[in-house]
Amino acid sequence: MSEPDLTAADGERPGGSQRPRLEPTKGSALVVAALAAFAVSWLLISRFYGDLPRLPWAPAAFSGVLALLEGFLAVQTRARIERRPGREPVAPLAVARFVVLAKASSMTGAVLAGLYGGALAWLAVEQARLGATEARAADLPIAATGTTAALALIGTALWLERACRVPPGDDDPKKNPPTD
Repeated sequence: MSEPDLTAADGERPGGSQRPRLEPTKGSALVVAALAAFAVSWLLISRFYGDLPRLPWAPAAFSGVLALLEGFLAVQTRARIERRPGREPVAPLAVARFVVLAKASSMTGAVLAGLYGGALAWLAVEQARLGATEARAADLPIAATGTTAALALIGTALWLERACRVPPGDDDPKKNPPTD
């Protein structure tokens, strides 16, 4: 009787050694997070708009700056992983840290996109329905900028995550399956 193949189920390789696995970010998780944040944002802003302070610029600006940084990291990391001429190899621990940053940033971007998107949608509907007020006119550009910056953060975070993938090598189990 042969032992069952545990490679696919829990990442264990023959011989009992564990191989760490980090799955790519799932688009469905980002969509669910964004939709949940959108709903919460819409409900809160529709109920308490008059009592809330103005929408903040800081998260929108931070998202934009982080998106630029992660785009730069994606280009540099991909070049270093591919060992292009004139580029030093990248440390594996740095790549792992970039992946963690990318995964956290994509989820943060999804939540911010939902929050700012919910505010943007509510403000646009209210402005079309009731006309512009000083508060809605001031908050609308912030909500639009925040939504755009959050979407940019999601895109560059996913790009950085993809840039951190190591090309298949000789130790790739798909390329060289273990022999019995």
